[in-house]
Amino acid sequence: MRDEENIFIVDDEPANLLLIEKMLRSQGYTKLTQISDPREVVDSCQAQRPDLILLDINMPHLDGYQVMEQLNGLQDPLMPPVVVLTAQHSKEHLLKALALGARDFITKPFDRNELLMRVRNLLDAQQAHKMVHDQKSVLEEMVEARTRQLHETRLQVVQRLGKAAEYRDEETGNHILRMSHSCLLLAKAVGWSEEQCDLILNASPMHDIGKIGIPDGILLKPGKLDPEEWETMKTHAAIGAKLLDGDDSDLLRMAREIALSHHEKWDGSGYPNGLAGEDIPQAGRIAALADVFDALTSERPYKKAWSVEDAVSLIKENRGKHFDPQLVDVFLEQLPAILEIRARYSD
Repeated sequence: MRDEENIFIVDDEPANLLLIEKMLRSQGYTKLTQISDPREVVDSCQAQRPDLILLDINMPHLDGYQVMEQLNGLQDPLMPPVVVLTAQHSKEHLLKALALGARDFITKPFDRNELLMRVRNLLDAQQAHKMVHDQKSVLEEMVEARTRQLHETRLQVVQRLGKAAEYRDEETGNHILRMSHSCLLLAKAVGWSEEQCDLILNASPMHDIGKIGIPDGILLKPGKLDPEEWETMKTHAAIGAKLLDGDDSDLLRMAREIALSHHEKWDGSGYPNGLAGEDIPQAGRIAALADVFDALTSERPYKKAWSVEDAVSLIKENRGKHFDPQLVDVFLEQLPAILEIRARYSD
C-alpha cells in the first residue's frame, strides 16, 4: 500500500528535495509532493491530506517551527506526523521541535536506512491512528443512532398514552394539538432552547394522562361535580405523575412534571401540592395557561365555548392569581399566533 501513502517533502533546497524523493521512490513510495516554499504547506496539507511531512527547519519566509505552529492551528485530529530535517544538532533545537509537535528528528546529512526506517514506522503509526479514529467515528454514529431510536420510541409511547387519555375524556385530539403547540409558542417566547421547546411540545400532550384513573361517572358527568367527586377528580394530577414516573429520559421527566403541576396556581390555591409562584415548574405554568385558554374556548358536552374575548378577560383577571403574571404578559403578546394555532387545529 506504499503507493497510496502521501508524503510531503518540504525543503527550500532543490537538491535535498530530489535526494529524499529518490530515496523514497526506491522503496515504492510514489505519492510524493515536493514543496520548496514553506508558505504553501498549510494550504497543501488541507487540500491533499498527507500521511507524513518531512520538514526542513532553516528556510526563508517561514522556518520549520513557524510551519508547525500553523499546522497546529488547524486543530486537525488526524494531523500527519512531522519529521524534522535539519543540520542543527543542539538539544535546544531538538526540544523546540518536539515541543511544537514533531514526532521525530533526523539530522543532515541523512543516513538512508535511518530515514527510511523512521518514515516506515511513522506511516504505520499514522495508519493505526486513522483506523482508531475511524472506529471511534463509527461507534459515535452507532451511539447517536441508538439514542435517536430510544428518543423516537419514548415519543411514540407518549403519543400513544396521550391518545389513550383522549378516549377516556370528552377532550378531542385537536385540543391536545392546540394546547401543545401553544406551549411550544410560549416556551419559545420566554427564551427556552430549541431542545427544551421540542420537549414541551411532545411532553405537554400528557398533561391529563391521569384521567385514565378517574371513574367514568365522575369524568363524564355532564353537570357540576359535588365536593367529593371533585376531590376524586383532582387526584388525576398525582395519578398522571405516578404513571409517568420511573423513567430518566428528559421527555418523560418533563411529561411527569407537567402532569403533576399544571393545576397548581400562582397564588398557591391550586392542587395537588399547593405550590405557589416560581416553586411551580415553569413547564407546568406554561401548560396551565395554554390548557385553560383552549378549554375555555372549546365546546364540551357540558358547556358552550367561550368567546376569545371572554377567555382573555378571565386570564387577565387571574394574572398573579391563577397564572404566572409574566407568562400572562407573554401570552397576550403572542395571542395572534395562538389564535392562528386555534384556527389551524380547529375541531
